[in-house]
Amino acid sequence: MTVALVIGSILAALAALVHVYIFVLESILWSRPTTWRIFGLRTQADADTTRPLAYNQGFYNLFLALGIAVGLLLYGASFTAGVALVLAGTVSMVLAATVLITSSPLSARPAAVQGLLPLLATVLIAIALAGG
Repeated sequence: MTVALVIGSILAALAALVHVYIFVLESILWSRPTTWRIFGLRTQADADTTRPLAYNQGFYNLFLALGIAVGLLLYGASFTAGVALVLAGTVSMVLAATVLITSSPLSARPAAVQGLLPLLATVLIAIALAGG
């Protein structure tokens, strides 16, 4: 394994952990004021109204994280399949962050939290695959 692949894989794993944390916030802890305030909601009524959306969105984040985790675990058995899953997860995370920032420019910070690690992981893994 090249240094770029190792570092890219570590960053992908960290991105997956961030997305598991987002899942916990959105799908498990959403009704707590400390949680919904993180997402800019002001009242319990707002949190109750958006709960189904947050619950669903949380699972999307979990599934992306699981895809990366399975991909990393597959490196030993089938490197090609493992890298494909890792890249599918990281690229999806980057695209989701892009949608977030383009749909709500005030969401630059959450988009960076959601997208920076997977972007760096994608770039480093691509460099490694290109022979760098």
